Amino acid sequence: MSRVLMFIADGFEEVEGLMTVDILRRAGITVDMASIMGRLEIESSHKVKLTTDILAEEADLDSYDMVFLPGGMPGTNHLKASKTVTDAVMYFYNNDKYLAAICAAPTVFGGLGILKGKKACCYGGMEDGLIGAEVSFDNVCKDGKIFTSRGLGTALDMGLALLEEFKGKDAANEMAAKIMLK
Repeated sequence: MSRVLMFIADGFEEVEGLMTVDILRRAGITVDMASIMGRLEIESSHKVKLTTDILAEEADLDSYDMVFLPGGMPGTNHLKASKTVTDAVMYFYNNDKYLAAICAAPTVFGGLGILKGKKACCYGGMEDGLIGAEVSFDNVCKDGKIFTSRGLGTALDMGLALLEEFKGKDAANEMAAKIMLK
């Protein structure tokens, strides 16, 4: 069974994070929301409070198949500043595990130098943060085991793309039908 670790910080964009969590959990994929704030309660960029599953430092990286980073401000800045997050991203990258980020969060990958020569997308106007990437304006980009997406309006596409990667196209199509997308 696939497992996803979503790092989450105060100021994250709630729809980008929760849409992806919802789609994957509906499909039976384990997603742990891990707070990097030193407390379980997080406040989104639009002042929505939620309780995460674990603290980031409690996560056993070897038990996960993917790290997912939601966007939003200042959430993305918190992710960039977190050694726990950047170390985990590099661990996943160096061990050929999946990485995914949406909105501003792909700039975390860009800042770490892991997008060089890869196709990637992000929130409009933040493309300079995709250092070394072949910038795309697609809703979702997949290059190897790195997924990026543009923002709130593409969060459903991102969730379905990740579901397709883990469980196949039929599972993604079935989910789209169940949620009345198709």
